[in-house]
Amino acid sequence: MSKRQEGFSTSEITFSCYPFGVGNYTEGVCLLLTVGKYRILLDCGLTDITPLCVSSQPPADWVFCSHAHEDHARGLLELRRRYQDLPIYTSEVTAKLLPLNWLTEGRIPQLPPIAETLPWHHPIALTSDLTVELFPAGHLPGASCFLFKYHPGGRVYKIFYTGDFCLSHLQLVEGLSLDSLRGLNPDVLIIEGSYGTARHPHRRHQEKQLMTRIKQAIDSGVSVILPLPTFGLAQEILKLLRSHHEFTGKDLDIWVDGNIPLACDLYLELLDYFPENVRNFAKHQPLFWDEKIKPRMRRVADRKREEIITKPSIVLTDKLSHLKLYCQNPEIPQKWLVLVPYHSKISQAGEIREIRERSDPEKVIIEDYILAEHSDGRNTTQLIHNLKPQHIIFVHGLPNYLADLTSLEELQNRYQLHSPEAGVRVELPIGAQFIQPKMTPQTTYEGELNETGAYITITLPEQISRDPRWQNFADTGLVEARWQGEELVIRGLSQRELLQQNSLLKRQLHPESCGNCRYYREQYCYNEESPLRGFNVPPDGYCPLFEPRI
Repeated sequence: MSKRQEGFSTSEITFSCYPFGVGNYTEGVCLLLTVGKYRILLDCGLTDITPLCVSSQPPADWVFCSHAHEDHARGLLELRRRYQDLPIYTSEVTAKLLPLNWLTEGRIPQLPPIAETLPWHHPIALTSDLTVELFPAGHLPGASCFLFKYHPGGRVYKIFYTGDFCLSHLQLVEGLSLDSLRGLNPDVLIIEGSYGTARHPHRRHQEKQLMTRIKQAIDSGVSVILPLPTFGLAQEILKLLRSHHEFTGKDLDIWVDGNIPLACDLYLELLDYFPENVRNFAKHQPLFWDEKIKPRMRRVADRKREEIITKPSIVLTDKLSHLKLYCQNPEIPQKWLVLVPYHSKISQAGEIREIRERSDPEKVIIEDYILAEHSDGRNTTQLIHNLKPQHIIFVHGLPNYLADLTSLEELQNRYQLHSPEAGVRVELPIGAQFIQPKMTPQTTYEGELNETGAYITITLPEQISRDPRWQNFADTGLVEARWQGEELVIRGLSQRELLQQNSLLKRQLHPESCGNCRYYREQYCYNEESPLRGFNVPPDGYCPLFEPRI
């Protein structure tokens, strides 16, 4: 295929992108960008960097790390050891967070500097004809977008790499600002597509839903455990629990297990880099560790878990193996709600399924929730339309999610779209004339509908079940159908929705009245903490200390 057939008029200057890893949950992000005569490595999230080490010469002229999460940074330490003179650049906060990827024996290792740091919003000359500028990306403290400008002659070529980004403000980091990027018109945009075309509620609404669900569990006498990555979402949720009105002043213990406390301690050293509202909060009460102001936040450390979980509590841990130490421990009589981030559920489906199968469903409930750290499909396309690039390369997401983005007609009509696999080079011919790319048809499935007496059956081809999304759709084998205008919309019912429906049914059949309380015997209340203790109480009575019969 000629360059003109690929979508643009020919260009004498070579631009290409070779992905060593595209970040699809089984591999990290690692992209080799060729800009004229220069080679730039974007992130190094490979578990094994052997493909980068094919000779004694460095694989690139420079390396740029967008942020400290392991799927973007875990290969940097080995890369630094092999090529000590290779320049590696990142933001100041990211450089401080990087050692969290190589924890040893529950400690942050003392490592020599892995990367040099660059300031925000200040173009840095790498050579006489190539500059780089960093923009805060949201997503995680220190996360960066990179703008490269290459000017070998009269024209300036621009390449923009988002890394992981989020337009919404999070608890500990402000979102990516569109104002500084609007109308940038890069020749190449390399952008993440973690959530595909999915649309999420506003971030504050997501936070409210999560806090409400946790409060419901605690008020019902159920402890909550949240398995989370060591840093990022864990600290976001801890800040939420400390500051949200649902928990302010609540007599509640929040226990932090695993390596999450190490990351919290490091975050405390970075307070000066956080948004002003976070710094103001930390002036009046500790951001994390506090055993006086409620809710109390404590480290598990060397304490015995069966001794600290004596009443409904909240636990955060970065190890799935810890779940059985809490949920399957016969010395901890608590009921548990396990809350799993939705996209972690996808990447760790096997482990979570095993926990579900080995747990007593009367004692352990597993649900998922959304607290997005990346931009959804709506904000992703918003950023694209503000930037107005020529080429777009989508990385970081399940292949079907990225395919959904490249199938959007609003993008196909305006831009040259690419969604490469690892090991497949993408040539990026750049010119003044844009040629309409060939439309990529969206995958559709044809089926049959039959009315059989009192039932209607819909038959779909087997190929539909090969899509990774089928597992979530067919999770319970039950579907819900509703009319949307003239179209019938069918969606799968999840385990969480069925549990919520069953819980509602139980409340309807067994209302929260004294007659259904565990402390109610022979028309008297025997709860020592209840104001009704010792009184003759009718079965339909009620008090705030109601506990259901087990």
